[in-house]
Amino acid sequence: MPRGQKSKLRAREKRRQARGKSHAQRSDEATTTEEELPSCSSALEARSQSTSQTESGSSLQASRRASAADTTTPTSPGAVKTSSDDGEDSQDEAVSSSPEGFSAQSSESTSPAVKVDLVEQFLLHKYRVNQPILKKDIEKILGERHQGAYAAILEKAAERIEVFFAIDLKEVDSNVYEFVSKLNIPNNGRLRTGRGWPKTGLLMNILGFIFMKGNRATEEELWVFLKLFQIHPGKKHIIYGEPRKLISKDLVNLKYLEYRQVPGSDPPRHEYLWGPRAYAETSKMKVLHFLAKAGGTVPSAFSMYEEALREERARKGGAGRPGASATARPDSMAPSSSTRSAR
Repeated sequence: MPRGQKSKLRAREKRRQARGKSHAQRSDEATTTEEELPSCSSALEARSQSTSQTESGSSLQASRRASAADTTTPTSPGAVKTSSDDGEDSQDEAVSSSPEGFSAQSSESTSPAVKVDLVEQFLLHKYRVNQPILKKDIEKILGERHQGAYAAILEKAAERIEVFFAIDLKEVDSNVYEFVSKLNIPNNGRLRTGRGWPKTGLLMNILGFIFMKGNRATEEELWVFLKLFQIHPGKKHIIYGEPRKLISKDLVNLKYLEYRQVPGSDPPRHEYLWGPRAYAETSKMKVLHFLAKAGGTVPSAFSMYEEALREERARKGGAGRPGASATARPDSMAPSSSTRSAR
C-alpha cells in the first residue's frame, strides 16, 4: 500500500477514535448529571425493608443489602456518587430549569410509569434549585395524551417524594405548587439557606428508630441502622452531606435530638433521645404514620402503636386544660443536664 494512503488511513482512524471518545465523554456527563437527581422510587424497596428493621431494631443481613444494591437504579441515593453538601454547586446546574428537557424524554414513551418517574424527577429538581413548580410545566411533561391522568400521576410522584424526604406537595393556587417540610427545620427542611436537599426524611427515620428502641438508642445502634440507607459516619452523602455533623451537631443544636452519656457506662457510651423540639413539632403517632406509609403497612402493625396511641390521647386531653402541655415528655425522657452536641 502506498505510503500516502497509509497516512490517510491512520489519520482517518485517529479522527474516528477521537469522535468515539468525545461521544463517550458526553454520554458520561449526561449520566453524571442525571445521577445528581436522586430517584425516590428506586429507594423505596430498601425503605420498606428498613421500616421492618426499624421495628426489630436489627440490621439487614449482608446478603440482603448486596441484593438490594444490585437492583438499585443509577439514580438511587444509595448508588450515586457523593457530592458536596448544601449550598455548593453540583453538576445538576447543567439540567435546564425549564420542562423542555423532561418533555423530550417524556415524548419518547407513553408509559404512565415513565411519566410518573419524569414528573418525580422534575419536582425534585425544582425543589433542589429552589424554583416554583408550575402546573403548566407538568402538563408539558405529560403531553396531551396523559392530561386526563394528570391528578393521578402527580399524586403518585408526590407520594414517592413524601415517603423518602418527608416533604408534602401543597397547592399554593390553581397554577402553582410548593413543597413543605413535615417539621419546621430551617429553610423548609434544608437547614441552610439556598439550594439543597431536605433533611426531614432522615430525621423522621431517626426519631422512629429511637422510638422503636424504647425511646432511646445508643450511638452504635443508630449507625448500624443508618447503614441501611448507605449513610456512614465521616463519609459524605449526596443528600445529607457529612452525616455525623448533621446528626450529632446540627440536629442536636436545633433540639430535635438529645445526645447524652448512657448513665453508668464505663467506658463512657452515648445515646440519642427525642429532643424537645421533636416533641413540639411531631408525635410518635405521626412518626409511625410516616414509617408505615414508607413501608406499605399501617401504624397498628408496629409493636409500639399502643404507646403512640396513649400519647395521642393524652395530647388531645391535655390540650383543653389550662396550663397543660401537649408536648410533655415521659418521666424517663426528662431533659438531662448532660445534653450537648457530640464532639
